[in-house]
Amino acid sequence: MVIKPLIRENICINSHPTGCAQAVKNQIEFVKNTLAEGREPEEINAPQGAPKLVLVVGCSTGYGLASRISAAFGYGAATVGVSFEKAASATKPGTPGWYNNRVFEAEADKADLIAITLDGDAFSDSMKADTAEAIREAARRAGIAPKVDLIIYSLASPVRVDPKTGIMHRSVIKPTVNAYSGKTINMLTAQIREVSAEPATEEEIAGTVKVMGGEDWELWIEALGKEGVLSPTVRTVAYTYLGPELSWDIYKNGTIGRAKEDLERAGRIINQKLAASGGAAWISVNKALVTRSSSVIPIIPFYIACLFKVMKAKGLHEGCIEQIVRLYRDRLYTPETAQNPGKVPVDSEGRIRIDDWEMRDDVQKETSAQMAKVTEANIFETTDLAGFKHDFMEIHGFDVAGVDYEADVNTLLSDETEEELALRA
Repeated sequence: MVIKPLIRENICINSHPTGCAQAVKNQIEFVKNTLAEGREPEEINAPQGAPKLVLVVGCSTGYGLASRISAAFGYGAATVGVSFEKAASATKPGTPGWYNNRVFEAEADKADLIAITLDGDAFSDSMKADTAEAIREAARRAGIAPKVDLIIYSLASPVRVDPKTGIMHRSVIKPTVNAYSGKTINMLTAQIREVSAEPATEEEIAGTVKVMGGEDWELWIEALGKEGVLSPTVRTVAYTYLGPELSWDIYKNGTIGRAKEDLERAGRIINQKLAASGGAAWISVNKALVTRSSSVIPIIPFYIACLFKVMKAKGLHEGCIEQIVRLYRDRLYTPETAQNPGKVPVDSEGRIRIDDWEMRDDVQKETSAQMAKVTEANIFETTDLAGFKHDFMEIHGFDVAGVDYEADVNTLLSDETEEELALRA
């Protein structure tokens, strides 16, 4: 069938198999040419202390996918990934992450890299137990000790069922004190409009913290520790975003911000526990990027469209894969930091900052100036709305260079990819 994007109010409800596959391959090539310095996995000269067995919780898209690709194709690591995806059928496409996972596995297999992906509820106790077993199996296939040495926590979910109470909690994007009003952009129509949100209730705040806070990250470390699959020097990183002050009413000081505060609380506790044996935990503050969630947060699309205009003009723009390569190469696994977590550069709150280029004074000043100029009449001159739209389309497999979108596609992936996965299984 021929698949066209179905988009409503900055939400895309379908995906393109071939485009998703090509986008994953493009990220792999970038990592091989940068982090691996053009070497194939068997030739990689990884720094002493680089990860050999990596777990990515939330592995299928965005920063999680980039983290898994970078660990595997940058350092030759065996990887275990966890995500919750909707599979394709013969008549309907699956989620972008479903395609991303399967293409990653097929490409890893071609490179003789070990990759095991688990599909299901990452918040559940059963998934944590299954993941421990997958870590052992990945280690057995790779011929290494069953001790994971890097854990990336990159979950993005609107709901969470508490494994202890069975209660389902839901997250909301709302301010916590005063009603909020701000501009947003419709990427398809280029229309600018005001959006507003009433303050969250205490119940909504608590629910958002339950879903997006740090409790589950703590439970993962605790469960894997009891299973005996943590390296004594294991490192773990969770991702967050702070953003400029203009977004704080809806983000940093809103329900999301309250959840991120809890994530930082969890990070400090995890770090204290792991440090006793030489391990460490960090929060990495990452750059504003187009994701399936950021595109619907008030003010963020408007801000990102202007930010991209400024950062591209300065040669500072990065996507997910560029950000994670920099995190690994320039922060976590430099010759100085690979064996000494205390040498990893952090801010006054102990956070790794790879949003540093975004938050430069000159970038923020020029972005604010651009935002003040934007009208519907000049939107394509004053913003990078075209770039925003491209990135949004690309994460769903559309607008990827080299893909024929008029061709019939197999929603279950190409026959070639299916054969590769069948042989691997």
